[in-house]
Amino acid sequence: METESEPYVRLASLRQLHQAMADMNTARSLADTLQTVADGVVTALGYELACVNLVRPDGDLVVAAFAGNAAAEALITGRVGSRASWERRLSMGETWGDLVFIPHTEGWVLDDDDVPQWYTDGPAPRFEDEWHPSDRLFAPMYAPGGQGNPHGELVGVLSVDRPRNGRLPGAWGREALQMYAFQAAIAVSNARLRSNMQRALVRLEREQQALRASEESFRQAFEYAPSGMAIAEMGGEQHGRILRTNDALCRLLGRPSSAMRRYSFSDLVHPEDIGTLLRTSAEGGRAELRLGRRDGTYVWVSLRNSVVADTADGPRFLLTHVEDIEERKRRELQLAHRASHDSLTGLPNSAELRSRLAARLCRRPQTAHPAAVDAYEAYEPFEAQEAYEFQDAAHTHPAAYDTGGHGFDLRPGAEPYDAYDHHVHTVAPEGERDDGTKGLAVLFCDLDGFKSINDRFGHNAGDAVLIEVARRLSRGVRDGDTVARLGGDEFVILADGLGRADAQDLAVRLRSEIIQPIRAEGRAVRVGASFGIGWAHCGMTADEVLKSADERMYVEKRSRPKQHRRAG
Repeated sequence: METESEPYVRLASLRQLHQAMADMNTARSLADTLQTVADGVVTALGYELACVNLVRPDGDLVVAAFAGNAAAEALITGRVGSRASWERRLSMGETWGDLVFIPHTEGWVLDDDDVPQWYTDGPAPRFEDEWHPSDRLFAPMYAPGGQGNPHGELVGVLSVDRPRNGRLPGAWGREALQMYAFQAAIAVSNARLRSNMQRALVRLEREQQALRASEESFRQAFEYAPSGMAIAEMGGEQHGRILRTNDALCRLLGRPSSAMRRYSFSDLVHPEDIGTLLRTSAEGGRAELRLGRRDGTYVWVSLRNSVVADTADGPRFLLTHVEDIEERKRRELQLAHRASHDSLTGLPNSAELRSRLAARLCRRPQTAHPAAVDAYEAYEPFEAQEAYEFQDAAHTHPAAYDTGGHGFDLRPGAEPYDAYDHHVHTVAPEGERDDGTKGLAVLFCDLDGFKSINDRFGHNAGDAVLIEVARRLSRGVRDGDTVARLGGDEFVILADGLGRADAQDLAVRLRSEIIQPIRAEGRAVRVGASFGIGWAHCGMTADEVLKSADERMYVEKRSRPKQHRRAG
């Protein structure tokens, strides 16, 4: 559009502008609309170059359409400029209404930003109102705003360059470009809306087709699935009752389909796994438990639940997928046993011993006897000292927290509260005399003379001795006591509910069992045993308890004459 004197505008110019707006509002797609907007700037507004920068969902602007120069179009179409760089451009320069003009005298500060741009050549202007090749003119495209807010959301930015008459746009040219940008924003917003609606309609039709196909697919998948499937009632008095099963589940449990409809899964699950079943959420719940077969045996299965409905407002049912994991479970149990037990003797290993011991102990005892506190401080590591310093400091605050994160009030006069009230605290006998206290005794056993057997008769003989010693120790303790092998010729016995005299009697009986001749590699050999008795109580760690028993064992070993520590 040629620059004309206001208020006189040629009717042909208005026709061109009207046709450009009509074209961009009747385009069939968003891409066509964007290109029509760029073409309209060239054909109707009198600029040689036009670029449409469209706002993406992430806020940055992408060059979506270009008109006027094929080389520049190939160079920058599809490139992205950050929102921050665009906001910087739109906040500087001269403002002509909603337009932003950045003269060539200021444009050099934009050369290093990431907004895609092109460069035009031409002579420097001779007059003040001539267009310079480095001048930049931007027309932001705002969607219509609400009442009191003339500018809505930024849809994109029109970049225009090189007016055909070579002069800066006058009042009419500026007004026309601003009006065109506003109409372009409406056209782009409408095109986006149409595009989204078309995609939604296509997606809805596909979903309806998929739903019709899925009904048949579900029936076939349910009936012919290689693993067990069941549908059960959800809610009401008959909640959980099995309504339908497939052949795979009937074969797995050895029950006919007609019989399965008389049960719910709670009727079939192993009594020990009822809690696991009840804790399993209905939607997306998953559990591993045992189900009963018709012959009275049980099989390990992986049970996974989901909720389905016949219609949007119809009744909901519980769809249960049942997979046979008997073989995997057997392997897992074997691997777990190997990881927690000594491969030679079959006894619990060091890690399992510490786990069982730690399970009985908490960080702070319920009643800290002076002797127990002294014993604990004797073996307290540096980190534990720091932890108690923190806890001592907590007494100066209105409230403090134990290492488990349970709050308890330590203010004077506050009602006592122990963070481990749910825990049965482990206590230990006091002093060297039997005061009647029953505690958790830890007997540390080290074989005497075992190395000489290895050296004289070989490791096979030594292994045979260790196996027999493990058998004798296991035979000499009560059911529920733990006999573990730490490694080498060291063993540990955990015996709960013993007094000091009981523990000493147990050590004597076990030593008497061990010193009996052992048949190894065709010959009779003997080993002795030294026992150290430690006591576990809350406030100690497993390592501290074992260290205490180990030190007592060495004291006991050194106190016995060498001839009483013989083997061979």
